[in-house]
Parts: sequence; C-alpha cells; structure tokens
Amino acid sequence: MPCNLRFSDGSSTGIGSLPHLNPVEACEDVLTCYPEFPYIPTLPNRGLKEQIIWNDSEFLPGKVIKGDRLLVDRNVDFTPAMEQVYLDYVEGAFGRYAASPDHASAFHVMTAGSLPGAKVLKCQVNGPVTMGMQVVDDGRRPVGYDAQYADMLAKMIALRARWYEDAMQKTGVPETLVVFNEPYLAALGSSVMAMDREQVRAGWEDATSLLTGAAGIHCCSNTDWGFLMSLGPAVISFDAFANAREFLLYKDQLASYLEKGGVVAWGIVPAEWSLFTGETVDGLYERYRAIQRELDEILSPGLFMSRSLVTPSCGIRTTDVPGSVRIMTAAQEISRRARVDAP
Repeated sequence: MPCNLRFSDGSSTGIGSLPHLNPVEACEDVLTCYPEFPYIPTLPNRGLKEQIIWNDSEFLPGKVIKGDRLLVDRNVDFTPAMEQVYLDYVEGAFGRYAASPDHASAFHVMTAGSLPGAKVLKCQVNGPVTMGMQVVDDGRRPVGYDAQYADMLAKMIALRARWYEDAMQKTGVPETLVVFNEPYLAALGSSVMAMDREQVRAGWEDATSLLTGAAGIHCCSNTDWGFLMSLGPAVISFDAFANAREFLLYKDQLASYLEKGGVVAWGIVPAEWSLFTGETVDGLYERYRAIQRELDEILSPGLFMSRSLVTPSCGIRTTDVPGSVRIMTAAQEISRRARVDAP
C-alpha cells in the first residue's frame, strides 16, 4: 500500500477544479496561495475533456463520444483493449497512460515549472467507484455494475494515477499525494449504488497499488467515514463545513486513524460562492478551532495539528477567478492562524 504523508502540519492546500481558463494563471494563483503544499487544479471550464470523468477517460476501452455524452459501446469488441490494460498493470507499464495537455492543461504547466519551497505536490484522479458509476454503456447501465469491466477500470485508473505520480516526482518536490476523487461514495450502502463494501475496497486497493508515495481519498458528501478510514488512505479529504458533525460521530476510529499516521484535510471553507459570501474568515476559523478543541480532548497533545490540512470544501466552480482566489486565500489564512495559535 502507498505510504503515509510525512508532511502535513496544519498546512493548507486546495481541492480539484478552478474556474480559470488560463492554466498558467491557475497554477500561479495556486502557488501564491499554497507555496508549501500546491495542488494541481483541473480546469473544467476549458471544455469537456477537462471535466470530471472525461479528463481520465483517454484510454477507456470501448469509449465512444456522442455529442456531450461519454459512453462505452458494447457493440464493439474491446476485449483486446481490456487485455492490454491487464498486461500493462501486471508489468507496471504506466507510460502509455499519460494525460495529454488537452485533458490536463494545468498538470502540464505545473509539472514543467519551478516549485521552490514546495514540500508536497498534490493532484487528483477519478476514483474507480465514481468513474464506474458515471460512465454508462449504450443501455445506460453503469459500467461499475459489470464485475469484469469494473475490475479492469480500477487497474486502468492505477496506471493513470502512477503516471501522474511519476510526473510529479520528476519535479523534485520531496513528497507527492495522489487523491482519488470519490463523490459517489456518498451513496455507499444505499439503493442508488449497488456496490458492496468489499467491491469498493477491492477497487481502492487496485487503484492505489502502483503508487510509491501517498494516496488520499476525497468525498464531498456524507458517507460511512469509518469504512473510508479502514481503507487506510494517507489523507481523507471532505467537506467539513457541511459534514463535520457527522464526521465526528466516528471520533474513536478517527483517533486511531490519526495515531496511525492518517491525515484529515478539513474542507472548512465553503467552495460554493453563495455559501462563502455568507461567512467570514473569523467565523470559519472558529468552526475549525471548535473541531480541534473537541478532538484535543481525546488526542495526544499536538496530534490534531500534525495530522491536519486546511482546504476549501471541494473544487471551486461557482465563481470567477478573483472569487476563487478569495476562497483559496481564506483556507490559507485559517491555516496560518491555527499554526500561530498552536501550543
């Protein structure tokens, strides 16, 4: 399994998308806000190819595009393509799963530039559950319900994730973090998603198996947090603004997770513009401190700070570029205050 993240220490970073059209500007804004722990944003406003699911679909066996829909065509024999994925997975041959610039423009800009002072570089990839539920066949059935295709899909994602990681490692940044974007885990255990926990676990283990550095998981809605902790990700990233109360119902498991080296990325700053404008940095900081005070009652001194990150709640899409910078800056400021106030 991928290793734990060595550096966190109450730093701030971002999550997923930004509204920018210019990838150079997007990367510059990220580096200004998060010089210690930059993340590589996705830029879905540039077009379909950079939107969630589409951005990691380049090598999807059986893929067809009909207008603005991404489908798997079962009328075509894509068995050879699936066999190639299995062969590449066994051999660790991730080179051919490179993300092209038109699917990941900011990734290419960030990894080609200088990252002075960066201790960790972070990117995100679509998780096997979310991709398996979002991609459907021509009969509108999610491909994740096909056991063989789902098994292959997790291995294809593993190859893509390893390519991302390798490209980040070549920048010379001391640590890397690949976060698997899994919003569909909010439906875990419901009739909406007919995948059981063992299927989810198997997909996670396959998808992360080729990584040599840290792997995280992001779910922006409420889910079975105890189950996610049991998967052993280096980082759990979630919307703490909306779901902190539900998350803290798992305090005992959370304490164990943190003590074993796990990190929580507290998405305490709402990424939704309409919510953000109704808050103040002071108020959001007090929310964060309230979480810390509650957990400090059961944690060893200093453990909360050393195992926490401060982030927006999710990707930022519902505002313009200046608004996104305000949201990112709020997370940076909360992190700064928390570090100053740390005992």
